[in-house]
Amino acid sequence: MDNYCFTSTRLGFRNWLPGDITAMAAINANPEVMRYFPATQDREQTAAFIDRMQKLYAARGFCYFAVETLAEKEWIGFIGLAWQEYDAPFTPCVDMGWRLKPEAWGKGYATEGAKRCLHFAFNDLGLQQVIATAPLVNRKSIRVMEQIGMKPLLQFKHPALLAHPELELCVAYSIGPA
Repeated sequence: MDNYCFTSTRLGFRNWLPGDITAMAAINANPEVMRYFPATQDREQTAAFIDRMQKLYAARGFCYFAVETLAEKEWIGFIGLAWQEYDAPFTPCVDMGWRLKPEAWGKGYATEGAKRCLHFAFNDLGLQQVIATAPLVNRKSIRVMEQIGMKPLLQFKHPALLAHPELELCVAYSIGPA
């Protein structure tokens, strides 16, 4: 039986399970996946992330959802929403993010999933705005933001990336209900 919170055409979105730690840890340990982050993450950091997502889901009804393909029931990573409170002109806010394993890249999953999460954010949760951020050098994520209709809000230096000059300059995009 599927335990999806919702689905899109090809994807199922669900809360995290303990069995997801190994697969997510493999993604977080991949230098290519994590090239726009300060470092890769180990299993312990991944478990803490999943725990944080489970708590966020319990508290607010959303998180960066674990995502599977519907046809193959293959776990591919996460796409979803998170509450952010770091020091920036647009926080606190609901942020959208995604991280997929390389085998899932180039298939339109991030765009499809992000569109479905926006529908969930505005129609189910009643949110008035969703933000997405990325280092300015991460053109692929910025392209997804543009494809789903988000508009540039501002450039900023991300407080968590100040020790990483190649990543610290970020862009924030925003979107509200249609």
